[in-house]
Amino acid sequence: MPLQFLLPYEPVVFGYHLNVHLILEYLAFFIGFRYYVFLRKNSTDTISSLNRLSILIGAVFGALFLSRLIGFLENPPLHATQGFIAIVNNKTIMGGLFGGLLGVEIAKKIIGEKTSSGDLFTLPIIVGIIIGRIGCFLSGIKEFTYGVQTSSIFGLDLGDGVLRHPIALYEVVFLILLFIALKTHQNKKISIENGSYFKFFMVAYFLFRFCIEFLKPNEFLILGLSSIQYLCVICFLYYYKFICKTLLYVAKKLHLL
Repeated sequence: MPLQFLLPYEPVVFGYHLNVHLILEYLAFFIGFRYYVFLRKNSTDTISSLNRLSILIGAVFGALFLSRLIGFLENPPLHATQGFIAIVNNKTIMGGLFGGLLGVEIAKKIIGEKTSSGDLFTLPIIVGIIIGRIGCFLSGIKEFTYGVQTSSIFGLDLGDGVLRHPIALYEVVFLILLFIALKTHQNKKISIENGSYFKFFMVAYFLFRFCIEFLKPNEFLILGLSSIQYLCVICFLYYYKFICKTLLYVAKKLHLL
């Protein structure tokens, strides 16, 4: 059966249309959290359970706030006319990630925790995003994770009869490769600075999203860039010391080769 007859994928069960995207979104949270619990039980965590809980609370509230704010800023003129409920429901993972990061840092300041806490969250976050993006892909053009029209071999009909870049699938492939790379490096048990895995994930993912935004049909742009891309730039500035250190390390390795 041609793909255009499959997307958006909305199966009917007992007479009800299932919202596959919403189901996978909840599944992403559940599996991601269970994976985090598994990793914490099988690792030496120097952060106490109480402090971990405080950090999680900070991450949740930070993610909730900034995910909605950045989601609104993707197209303020459009979202302003949709009403309060639509604005609250509109969200983006990019704002969630950076908002969660800020929420964690604020929580750690309050409780006086100085140990980097991100590494334990890194792989579960990647798994959660992968599951969520599969849901976005199955939603076709009902979710703003589709690309502009293309005549390349990657073009797919996402439900509107137009061959588009399947950006959600691009992201799934990228995240799977990133997961394999980080997991492989962790298995080698190479000694690196605490928190480096999470920083690398954030920089790599935000760089990918900065580039992939050029393939999206964004209508609200400032100086040619979307709100997501400006958030990416802010993230790069936030991690500029880590980026410089990483680039210097790579340059030294290449010089040795």
